[in-house]
Amino acid sequence: MSKKILLSIVVPIYSEEEVIPEFHARAKNVLSGLEPRCDHEIIFVDDGSQDRSLDLLKQLSLTDQKVKVIRFSRNFGHQFAITAGMDHARGNAVITIDGDLQDPPEVIPEMVKKWDEGYQVVYGMREKRKGENPFKLLTAKIFYRLIKILSDTDLPLDAGDFRLLDRKVVDALKSIREENRYIRGLVSWAGFSQYGLLYRRDFRYAGKTKFTFKKMLRFAVDGILSFSDKPLKISAFLGFLITFISFLIALWIMINKIRFPQMVVSGWASLILMVLFMGGIQLLSLGILGLYLGRQYREVKKRPLYIVSDKFGFARDSCDPKSDGERSRIS
Repeated sequence: MSKKILLSIVVPIYSEEEVIPEFHARAKNVLSGLEPRCDHEIIFVDDGSQDRSLDLLKQLSLTDQKVKVIRFSRNFGHQFAITAGMDHARGNAVITIDGDLQDPPEVIPEMVKKWDEGYQVVYGMREKRKGENPFKLLTAKIFYRLIKILSDTDLPLDAGDFRLLDRKVVDALKSIREENRYIRGLVSWAGFSQYGLLYRRDFRYAGKTKFTFKKMLRFAVDGILSFSDKPLKISAFLGFLITFISFLIALWIMINKIRFPQMVVSGWASLILMVLFMGGIQLLSLGILGLYLGRQYREVKKRPLYIVSDKFGFARDSCDPKSDGERSRIS
């Protein structure tokens, strides 16, 4: 690739006022090093921040002509923020990266190099994760391996949302408007030539993580249910297995009743345990089925994925004549 190219950096932001100035400084330093061959734009997506993040981003868009800001009408979630950034990105390649500086911008030139070699997706693989407690490390390790086992799509291990996507890949993803979004899985499902780039994840620069255990659990469930129907198959298998065991137990009871008609009925505790076990399996199976049905219910309603309250910095693009501060756009 010898011609001048445009890189779009998509950065989801949720209440990161302590990190934004440092992220911008480091990202600009890295991207300036890629000039003059690579031009760039940085698209910050404010996902309903509750602090001064939006004010800082608006100021950046005034002082840096390369910075653009999308503001959601409320908090829609990390995956939707990435989606909005890709929807608005104009680059030949789009790089998605979190704004907390755990994913170092200094890795971007290595991603661009692999893209130059012909790879259309370059995803970051976390070789080491600094500053994360043992529980987070263990649950993350379990999640990535569990979803790889359950998924019908081949998903890479220890790969987050820090990645470079060729314009062809971005256009393909933009055509997928399902509400239950697991972008890592969608990228793998889409195919194209992909490369896993090892890097070391840094400590969070400042502030506290907004990715709570509840959000982690919901994210894990979304990932598994979006790319696998194996939980349904497992529940069906358990139902068949329990039915078969129950038939064998019933047959055993009948034979013993014929052989020993005087035998006193016993085994109350084991009977209760069996009833509770079977009831639990039934409720678990119904719960799994309910999760899948609930996702279908949300998809059928066809609501927009997100609502944009304001946009800043886009009026400078000749291809986007709309004024800054434009209100209430939906996508």
